[in-house]
Amino acid sequence: MTPSKTIEKFSFGMGDHFARAGHAQLQAVIGARRHGIAVTPVWNKSNREHLLIGTEPTSVLEAARAAVGDLGWNGGFHVDDDHINLTNVDRFVESSDFFTIDVADSSGKPVAPEATERFVAAHRRYLGKLEIPGVDALLTLDEARLRATAAKFLWAMQEAGRIYRHIVECRGGGGFIAEVSVDETDLPQTPTELFAILAMIAQEEIPAQTVAPKFTGRFNKGVAYVGDRAHFEKEFDEDLCVLAFAVQEFGLPDSLKLSVHSGSDKFSLYPIINRLVKKHGAGLHVKTAGTTWLEQVIGLAEAGGDGLSVAREIYRRAHPRFAELVGPYAPVVDIDPARLPAPEVVEGWSSEEYVAALRHDQSCAGYNLHFRQFLHVSFKVAAEMGRTFLDALDADREVVARNVTGNLLNRHLLPLFG
Repeated sequence: MTPSKTIEKFSFGMGDHFARAGHAQLQAVIGARRHGIAVTPVWNKSNREHLLIGTEPTSVLEAARAAVGDLGWNGGFHVDDDHINLTNVDRFVESSDFFTIDVADSSGKPVAPEATERFVAAHRRYLGKLEIPGVDALLTLDEARLRATAAKFLWAMQEAGRIYRHIVECRGGGGFIAEVSVDETDLPQTPTELFAILAMIAQEEIPAQTVAPKFTGRFNKGVAYVGDRAHFEKEFDEDLCVLAFAVQEFGLPDSLKLSVHSGSDKFSLYPIINRLVKKHGAGLHVKTAGTTWLEQVIGLAEAGGDGLSVAREIYRRAHPRFAELVGPYAPVVDIDPARLPAPEVVEGWSSEEYVAALRHDQSCAGYNLHFRQFLHVSFKVAAEMGRTFLDALDADREVVARNVTGNLLNRHLLPLFG
């Protein structure tokens, strides 16, 4: 199963909501290269974000090309549609070369009984004790578990196949990277479930190069990981072994690698991920999004003057719209409204106070993770401010860019890939 375009070993997804941060983001990747780290930038923006902001998918490609051209970047880069399905993929077929095929909403849909029987029959040889190189304990895959996994994921993987083939047809061939995402399901997948999912992907003849499972613990937007790190380490280690085994067993692409979604700011996990990727000689894709938008707001607040006024105004307008703004992201945020400061309080904040509350520094007494998560999902308000917000970014370009670049390079790329 040969992919039409091969993804690089290490890649890093970056969201640029307003197509104003591409240069600063690419500077971080260039900085990583100076440290001997070869990582490929992937600009991602979801259909939901385009609809909320009022942009078109082509704007992401145009901004990426501008940054690459202006900075003389001679490495590869990709544009990721970030969670598509059959209802919206057509918007992205010309401007994206990385397709995150999201079938989490299809999990649990009933599949034809004969399809289940074919799948079970084709993989019966794996029943019993499943010996996977690198996994200390034998994994058990009995028929009941295989059927349960098929009941939950087989229709979803068939849907992934339909989406993949639709993209091929629309593009008149390949020339793109396929990722299959099940990270927004209700429960984390066990290593045996991941093995079965990869078998389904292979059965659909999808040359997937990244797969995004749901990991144990909470991966909330833009804040620290919440969960048992030891459990995560064991799970991540076993998942890497499962991927390597599946490549050999099912003929999946050699470039197949894990993708970590909502990976921004999971600082406590980065040493674990770094160590395990090196241990296995594995590739890695990490997807971030709103961390750049937050750094833009931090930059405006830090600049003071009109920039600080705009940062305050964003919060003032967002606060009474809590339910509207948080609703679409409810599964990936944990915000206590009672812990949000009143708008009139924020209106009196200095630059230092605003930055302290928003910047992800858990050692800072002023840091407020509820404030940070709320602003993370409030970018729609900035979009509604139009030129007021965009002109502020342009006016304070240097301080904004310094925050965007420094955050990605020093707090993400170096700990993850260094």
